[in-house]
Amino acid sequence: MEIILVGDSGHAKVIRDCVESNGCKVVAIVDDKYEQIFSDKDKEVLKGPIDGFVHELIKKNNRKLVISIGDNETRRMIVKRLALPEDCYSTIIHTCTSISSTAKIGVGTVIMPGAVINADTQIGNHCIVNTHTVIEHDCIIEDFVHLSPSCTLTGGVKLEKGVHLGAGSTVIPLKEISEWTIVGAGSVVIDNLPPNCTAVGIPAKPIKFRELQ
Repeated sequence: MEIILVGDSGHAKVIRDCVESNGCKVVAIVDDKYEQIFSDKDKEVLKGPIDGFVHELIKKNNRKLVISIGDNETRRMIVKRLALPEDCYSTIIHTCTSISSTAKIGVGTVIMPGAVINADTQIGNHCIVNTHTVIEHDCIIEDFVHLSPSCTLTGGVKLEKGVHLGAGSTVIPLKEISEWTIVGAGSVVIDNLPPNCTAVGIPAKPIKFRELQ
């Protein structure tokens, strides 16, 4: 399978490694920072602007898209902007992962090396499960969630749309983090968290709230 990445950053480099671990190939990387189409230095990857170029590239058979941008809100906006059917997106799972046969993973989601996803967990569309993250049984993770490296979700946790957990954070069983909340690195969540806040500490407490555009 040939993959097109939207977003050219360090995060895209890691996703490219995940793609190649499956024997697939990144054929193009598009980003708003490019004004014209050109060949990358390895001559195997085209680069260019998002608008127009993506839709032209996706017409070719067996090509799929992945949004290679770490920021959840930006990823959501790109998906809305492209307005492509779900079947245009690929789910990328690195070969060095452990995923239960009963887990369900949505389109456009990327699972990084070392991740563990256990029984009956549900992961939505366009999520990021980063390196060495552990997701225990019966967790529900909605669309556009980002789990940074070495997060731990114990059993029955629910993360609503757009939640971002910082590196090394932990959520104890049966807790819920509401939509678009950010949890700081190293924090431990022992209570439900409200929407649109930033929470930090052990235990994690909201320190500020924001309004999404």
